[in-house]
Amino acid sequence: MMTTYPLARRTLLSCFGALMAAGALSAVGNANAQSSTPLRVILPVSAGSGVDVIVRSSQVALSKALGGQPVVIENLPGAGGITGTQTLIKAAPDGNTIAIISNNHAVNPSVFKKLPYDSLADITPISIIGGSPFVLVVNPKVPAKTAKELQALLKSKPGEFNFGSSGNGTIIHLAGEMFMDEAGVKARHIPYKGTGPLITDIMAGQVEMGVAAVAAVQGQIKAGTLRPIGVMGKERVKSLPDVPTFAEQGLPGVDVAGWFAAIGPKGMPPEKVKQMHDALVAAFNDPEVKAGFAKRDDALILSSPEDAAQFLKSEQERYARLVQKANVTLE
Repeated sequence: MMTTYPLARRTLLSCFGALMAAGALSAVGNANAQSSTPLRVILPVSAGSGVDVIVRSSQVALSKALGGQPVVIENLPGAGGITGTQTLIKAAPDGNTIAIISNNHAVNPSVFKKLPYDSLADITPISIIGGSPFVLVVNPKVPAKTAKELQALLKSKPGEFNFGSSGNGTIIHLAGEMFMDEAGVKARHIPYKGTGPLITDIMAGQVEMGVAAVAAVQGQIKAGTLRPIGVMGKERVKSLPDVPTFAEQGLPGVDVAGWFAAIGPKGMPPEKVKQMHDALVAAFNDPEVKAGFAKRDDALILSSPEDAAQFLKSEQERYARLVQKANVTLE
């Protein structure tokens, strides 16, 4: 059975004592002023996912912070992020290729029997950029509007409903299992190749429910094409003030949030790491980008490379214990 575990936004933020200062970054642009080679930003997630929305919102600001260097964003979803990350691992460590990873990067070593890379030794941590709250959503035709109603519905028809995820063993999968375990219910798990296709099929009724970052489903919730059941953290989110947390609805063990981080290939020179880190700090502190974060209820962190390395290691160790309890193993 899945064991509940906390990774609320408050918990995520506590991993770092304070946000990085936004000033003194004008030199970043000068350092890249002569670069015409595009910065390739690999996203090991599908288009339309929460991380995809966040990174694309910063694309113009990041290019500006790099002195006008073109920024090309490339979605390479598949295998819970392994496909995109493997591409990053093989890239030259020249500062022209980075990836924005999420919780799945720390989960994968525990759910896959073998990975084509070492998730810690084969990367260069740059920064934990921020975090995103999760929400459980259902197709509007599902006759449940609250956690208790959904719990009762699933108990009345065990195994007859489906819940989708962004892939086997992903954090979205584990978040769904968390709800099932805490509520004492069962549903068939349907894995997808990314959040985008999952959201599309929930709206179409191909699967009844699933978990997603708030940023990825805000529009659909407001349009009424998805119905929110509860926020999977300790606090409500400002953009969805009427959506209670699961803790408020009597299921306090449903407590999980996402995070996203920038990494480079192994062997990225320290000066390139600093240059990219400073550019990311400048880009994500851009007023328009920060306003988008607030609108989506995302948390801005912007850790140092050293803190990022420590955080990724601790997350991998924590998920190793949790996945073992959940008994999730993939080939």
